[in-house]
Amino acid sequence: MPAADLPLLVDAARIAGRVATSFAGPSAARWDKPDEAGPVTEADLAVNHSLETTLRLARPNYGWLSEETEDSAARLTADTVFIVDPIDGTRNFVEGGRTWAISIAVAHKGQVSAAVIYLPRHDKLYAAGIGMGATLNGVSLSATQAGMAPQSTVLAARPTLHDKHWRDGAPLIDRHYRPSLAYRLSLVGQGRFDGMLTLRPSWEWDIAAGALIVTEAGGRITDRTGAPLQFNNAHPALNGVVAAGPHLHSALVGRLEPV
Repeated sequence: MPAADLPLLVDAARIAGRVATSFAGPSAARWDKPDEAGPVTEADLAVNHSLETTLRLARPNYGWLSEETEDSAARLTADTVFIVDPIDGTRNFVEGGRTWAISIAVAHKGQVSAAVIYLPRHDKLYAAGIGMGATLNGVSLSATQAGMAPQSTVLAARPTLHDKHWRDGAPLIDRHYRPSLAYRLSLVGQGRFDGMLTLRPSWEWDIAAGALIVTEAGGRITDRTGAPLQFNNAHPALNGVVAAGPHLHSALVGRLEPV
């Protein structure tokens, strides 16, 4: 139940934030994952341990999916799972940046029911429960009602706007970027930006918490084809992500080339 799970996620995120900030990003031991899967640091593993200890002790019957835990098919037999990215934006963390985030979600039968995204260096805590709305540090959030226009602000990596991805060429929009996918989604829910999109396969742990924050703030989120997002898949990746207020979301999906 989101009403019961959400306070647990908030407490776990704040504890994990203290663990993460006890490490100095640039001096934290780091190494590269196999298959060019990106960097990982001792801080990622420490935060993962903190979250797993706090959350699984409280909900031992929930499954577990985390970027920093070896995956197990056991989660597929659980109706409810935690979906966790201990530090989303590890490169930013390593560089001593401030826009990395701790992302925690609960998904029940494939749908996210409770979510928290916490940026310890900014003391920003985004939270949402299904049917309960979305908040930033306790203040209610609303996605924008913008449509497609040159002044519409969209968070996206530069390659996303290559003409090859779009019918009739890339749309004219005001592109911005933040290193953490979870934070990008939170900013859409907050109404700071009108939308975000990524056309690459996206790991569930990067998206799950932000997906609920967007929808509970009145926005829409789908994969790049417009299909609803489903979580706790056997292969935990999504076919890109488009998130925005309802008008811009429809316009973006309608312009994308089919895949």
